[in-house]
Amino acid sequence: MSTAPESPAQLTVFQRFESKFPRGLVIRLIAYLFVGHLFAFFVYLLFVLGGENQ
Repeated sequence: MSTAPESPAQLTVFQRFESKFPRGLVIRLIAYLFVGHLFAFFVYLLFVLGGENQ
């Protein structure tokens, strides 16, 4: 008995997504987006706090 779907219509959304993008790429993309936004927030915070001291 095979566990593979018989037709593409029976694939779940996650299986279709994984067939287009490897898991490692998705994890790196999420990590880079999170770290990038964290860095951007830090730089923004530096400008806001620096502007209040003048």
